[in-house]
Amino acid sequence: MTGTPRERARAQTMEDILRIGREHLAVHGAAAMSLRAVARDLGVVSSAVYRYVKSRDELLTLLVVDGYNELGDRVDHAVGTADAKDFAEQFRAIGRAVRKWAIAEPARYALLFGSPVPGYSAPAEQTTGPGTRVIVALMSLYQRAADADAIKLTDISTVPPSLSANFDTIREFYGLTTPDDLIARGVLAWAAMFGAVNFEVFGQYGPDTFSDPAALYEHNLNVLVETVGLG
Repeated sequence: MTGTPRERARAQTMEDILRIGREHLAVHGAAAMSLRAVARDLGVVSSAVYRYVKSRDELLTLLVVDGYNELGDRVDHAVGTADAKDFAEQFRAIGRAVRKWAIAEPARYALLFGSPVPGYSAPAEQTTGPGTRVIVALMSLYQRAADADAIKLTDISTVPPSLSANFDTIREFYGLTTPDDLIARGVLAWAAMFGAVNFEVFGQYGPDTFSDPAALYEHNLNVLVETVGLG
């Protein structure tokens, strides 16, 4: 850790606040998050914490950004260690990384992708960048596959004209050149991937429906690989 002693001390305190915040999130949930409780576990008076974090909402935002970035790091690492020429395996690597992190960090995953926290609204200027890292990884993968002429679709549904402007915005935002029908497939894969993870993490399949949820998820990824034309 670099910087002056004061800067190092401040950075360490922020790390401690985030660590305790993650612990409280896992035990009590986001709705019960309290700076007073964080201060107690940090071993300081509550007024001291306010010098670092101004409110419960600011702490939740820090935890949201922290979670998005950790998930994004796991996804980037997974893509980086997969075969650069095997786009289908890179897609599966993204999906596996998302599920693995979600299973290991259910409370943090719920903060990012579960029910909204009452009274809290995540500030877009702080959370949009970290929050779109997985979709950026998926879109980047799909663009690389398209550039390599590795996307093969035999049946393409017509995209409604009313969505054309939306896809133009997506293309501009992510620097894509893929046509509407391919972007629509990518959006479907994104939604389906996280939908499958949500069903597992939040128990929406039921406790006894599937004896091997990992195998089910792997099958889902294989179907999505075919759906987006990478199979």
